[in-house]
Amino acid sequence: MHERCSQILAVAAARGKELGLPYAGAVMPTEAWELVEALQAILLDVRTIAERQFVGAPPESISIEWRMWPGMEINPDFAREAVAQIPADRPVVLLCRSGVRSHAAAECLAGLGYTAYNILEGFEGDRDAAGQRGQLGGWRRHGLPWSQG
Repeated sequence: MHERCSQILAVAAARGKELGLPYAGAVMPTEAWELVEALQAILLDVRTIAERQFVGAPPESISIEWRMWPGMEINPDFAREAVAQIPADRPVVLLCRSGVRSHAAAECLAGLGYTAYNILEGFEGDRDAAGQRGQLGGWRRHGLPWSQG
């Protein structure tokens, strides 16, 4: 499994370079879960508490809101909470609804010295032609573990 994890991280770094990301790289949801299951990364869910409760959340994740409900202002304690909960020597894969907030949070963590990877597609994926999420990629669409409420 260690060899597979090394391959995932190498591909993630190449994606990050291609996308010009200011942090370690980007992983697909299935790759993120492989890393977490192999204990090679920590899963950080940066969605709001309300999203996690009502939409669902993956197991084995740490929850620190990047933006807080209801006003969606940036969590002023994000960095402090991250340092308190996440070992600095472990890679972190970050998840939000669609990959936007987790991108910003990954930038923040990289600035704190963490090896951060954004999870592309997020938990719910992109909007489809009808403007709805859940059909075009995302953690749930890939059939990865999650629970609701």
